[in-house]
Amino acid sequence: MIQALARRLSVVALASFLFSATPLVAQSGGGALQQAIAGEVARDAALREFYASRNYAPIWVSGSGADKRRTKALFDALGKAGDHALPAASYRVDDLTRAVRAASGVSERAKVEVALSRAFSDYAQDVQSGVLIPSRVTSEIDRAAPRRGQAATLAAFVKSSPSGFLRALPPQTDQYEHLIKEKERLEKVIGAGGWGAKVSGGTLKPGMSSAQIPVLRARLARLGYGRASNSAAYDADLQQEVAKFQRDHGLSPDAVVGPGTMSELNKTAAERLSQVVVAMERERWMNFPLGRRHVWVNIPDFHVKLIENGRVTFETRSVVGQNRRTHRTPEFSDVMEFMVINPTWNVPYSIATKEYLPMLKKDPNAVSHLQLLDKNGNRVSRASVDFASYSSSNFPYRLKEPPNDGNALGLVKFMFPNTHNIYLHDTPSKSLFARGQRTFSHGCVRLADPFDFAYALLKGQSSNPKATFQKRLSTGRESVVMLEDPPRVHLVYRTAIGQPRGAAHYRPDIYGRDAAIFSALTKAGVSLRAVGG
Repeated sequence: MIQALARRLSVVALASFLFSATPLVAQSGGGALQQAIAGEVARDAALREFYASRNYAPIWVSGSGADKRRTKALFDALGKAGDHALPAASYRVDDLTRAVRAASGVSERAKVEVALSRAFSDYAQDVQSGVLIPSRVTSEIDRAAPRRGQAATLAAFVKSSPSGFLRALPPQTDQYEHLIKEKERLEKVIGAGGWGAKVSGGTLKPGMSSAQIPVLRARLARLGYGRASNSAAYDADLQQEVAKFQRDHGLSPDAVVGPGTMSELNKTAAERLSQVVVAMERERWMNFPLGRRHVWVNIPDFHVKLIENGRVTFETRSVVGQNRRTHRTPEFSDVMEFMVINPTWNVPYSIATKEYLPMLKKDPNAVSHLQLLDKNGNRVSRASVDFASYSSSNFPYRLKEPPNDGNALGLVKFMFPNTHNIYLHDTPSKSLFARGQRTFSHGCVRLADPFDFAYALLKGQSSNPKATFQKRLSTGRESVVMLEDPPRVHLVYRTAIGQPRGAAHYRPDIYGRDAAIFSALTKAGVSLRAVGG
């Protein structure tokens, strides 16, 4: 911490020096400097494009007031890079400091000019669009972070207020602000030694008496739930605090401290901070307008929300993909174009061959609710097929389930056509929504209240959304309803959810994606900080 503080003070001192001193650049002719800059960027296409557009005039080292303000603003921002959980060391601030102070000739000044532009570009990209390329971490994240071209970013910077431009680069969302505050809070917790002793032993339930209950009370109190005491009784007050903790962490609020609750209780501040750091990176990946009307599907939260003009107008529980390589729900964004009432389920080929074909080999009359079709869509008699002669590589038939109350898709599905073949839908398996961790699907997202979701989507195009929907439903026939105000759909994965007040809420890393992202961030130079005092 002391080293980090010293480094920041050094950066502030340097910025002050650059802003007040008369640069050596002013002593030499501009033409020679421009020629030297041209040589420095000759093999860098992006910087060459930017500097060529301004006849290789400098933006950092000319000695002008504008250049001084830009340089000071850049060093101020680089000195605070750690506040955004960025790889501060990668910007080589110490090397830049020495280079700026040592520059005396035209060649050295040209090198400093280009080095500052590169540091600016790296920082601007990292803080605006993220340190990592999402798909390089895992193919399950199909998201292109909004990366502005290097030349375009520099050109915009030159035309703007330097400090204002740099302040506007990070996501300007409430969530990002909440996460920064949570990051600062956790850094102080780590600096103070953490949350104390962990809870151990077996399950703790209301009405019990145990030596671990004072430990539970103390840990909850440090986490912000209730007060510590030496009472070994699991009383009503403690029950209330445990249930609140469970709700804030996506657990069933039964007040029973079993393995799941105990695991979440015993997470260290450093583990929580790593979740926050990952959430900040994910927020940067989505540093673009989400849409006036959008659907927010937070996979590990097991909830779906409809958000209109910044306000949640509908929310329901969800079931997401199983934690298997082929079943995990991917992350991506698209546009919901229509809903299908009384849908037909066209069984995906992978499910047909991997799950149903082995059943049909044993019993041709298995899964009798599904129809067998040839490649032209004609129905085929099962008696005419030797299922044993086929495998997952040569099965020539399709399976489908016509509309019915027991259809795997339920009675409505919500479509945002995409390469992943993922959509939201109803389900006949309603009992699964009572579970805490709801990872049961093949990847699509099942909704607990699909009819109400349909009514919410239709409210802008029908004076009586419920009647409109029910009329189509009552026919029993498949029916497509186009959405006149199609919302954006964002399938996201947030295990740290910042709150306007108090600590963030957390969710388990059900697919291990956060761990993979944090590992990649660590390799890129991001580190956790502890703040004392």
